[in-house]
Amino acid sequence: MKILTILCCLFSITSHAQTRIAILDFELRDLTLAPRIPAELKRTAAIKPMLEAELKRAGYEIITINSTTQKKANAGVGYLFDHDDVAAKLAKKVGADYVLVGRLHKPSFLFAYLMGHLVRVNDGKLMGNYISETKGGDQKLTLKAVESLTVKIDNDLEHRYSPPKSQSTN
Repeated sequence: MKILTILCCLFSITSHAQTRIAILDFELRDLTLAPRIPAELKRTAAIKPMLEAELKRAGYEIITINSTTQKKANAGVGYLFDHDDVAAKLAKKVGADYVLVGRLHKPSFLFAYLMGHLVRVNDGKLMGNYISETKGGDQKLTLKAVESLTVKIDNDLEHRYSPPKSQSTN
């Protein structure tokens, strides 16, 4: 009887464990004639906290990898984005189940793409390659692209995210 109780408790603990996701700092790949202006750097830096907030709201546990550790693992711009195995090793050190490597790709002043690779940490397998378009640099539009990215990530994981309802202005 005691063994059955212990097994039930262990099953209960593991079945309620949250999925742990590490989100790396997003890189800016700016192909415009005025690359890396302060506004774009600021927008790029804001993507990670927005994405973390949306995934937390969906019940995922966010695991932190500090920027210094990420920079040490990154052999150059785009390296972690292109090397799922290296990103997985980095996230494994902090106990994450998945790592999201992101980029803000800006080919034009009119639009940009939020791009993300979701990598399963235990085997380094690419689970999802996501792209969400955003027009202009407005924070509200960037947030909408982050919400779209969150939907795509969640669709490959646990299907529990619902983006906030749009607030219409009358």
